[in-house]
Amino acid sequence: MIDRRAFLGTIAGGLLAAPLAAEAQQAGKIARIGYLAASLADPHLPEAFRQGLRDLGCVEGRNVVIEYRDAEGRRERLPALAAELVALKVDVIFVGAGTRVVLAAMQATKTIPIVFAGVADPVGGGLVTSLARPGGNVTGLSSLTSELVGKCLEHLMQAVPGVSQVAILWRPGALPELTEKEMLQGVDVAARALGVRLQFVEVRGPENFDRAFSDMTRARSGALTLLPSNLFLREHRRLVDLAAKHRLPTVFPWGDGADAGGLISYGPSIADLYRRAAVYVDKILKGVKPADLPVEQPTKFELVINLKTAKALGLTIPPSLLQRADQVIE
Repeated sequence: MIDRRAFLGTIAGGLLAAPLAAEAQQAGKIARIGYLAASLADPHLPEAFRQGLRDLGCVEGRNVVIEYRDAEGRRERLPALAAELVALKVDVIFVGAGTRVVLAAMQATKTIPIVFAGVADPVGGGLVTSLARPGGNVTGLSSLTSELVGKCLEHLMQAVPGVSQVAILWRPGALPELTEKEMLQGVDVAARALGVRLQFVEVRGPENFDRAFSDMTRARSGALTLLPSNLFLREHRRLVDLAAKHRLPTVFPWGDGADAGGLISYGPSIADLYRRAAVYVDKILKGVKPADLPVEQPTKFELVINLKTAKALGLTIPPSLLQRADQVIE
């Protein structure tokens, strides 16, 4: 893998830790962190969060205890799991990607600080009052802009210029209503500008994936992109396998999709967001209030191209696109 540009991101604010909290931590206090997730099936995201903590001197099993709660993909379990973490009196709750997961934590506590990473629209989803002034006990890092899927489509058409129809895989209700509407409009505008037809393929769960890809093949869609969804993030390896099986060049709307074998990914690295969320957790453990930590928006996006996948699909990626890539997997 060739790193062409470092993925930059700085945490807003230069807030100082409260002196008493800092002294307590130095005296050997063990912090207790709750980790609430819709699914922990993919271990690289929890590890990214732990690495972020280690970089700050917070080592699990030494001066930090992490209480993991995994809903195993079953949303109905989230409220009870969040309540368990509150009952344990954790110092802070970290929530992986997903508005519904954050809402479950918010319903369980109005006082314990909550940090999220990879949420699409924190304001539209009702998580914070505003990005600059979150208010309440919740803050974190957002992951998306409404232009993301349109940009993904542009990159895909540059890689596969002869395609006349592109499939859009989406899960209704995965995003806040306004965000979903803006993304659908954005990809439609991009498609018209590029002169390509769209096939919208709806799925509700993993059990619909095989049928969805069969529908794409029958409709003769020549490539695929996805609207962001926690379901797709959790199941991205299966989606990569299905795209390879059906020989569909695919662009993923997050920075790790091409690493798993997709043709292209364009978006923020979710693993990097998890690492950076550890900075928020560390600040809160040192006494900073969540309301004083502005929500960080993505300002840079990674374009990653997998040349091994391109070769398997019989594609030649134009040099102009390769030159703009942040990473090329060879």
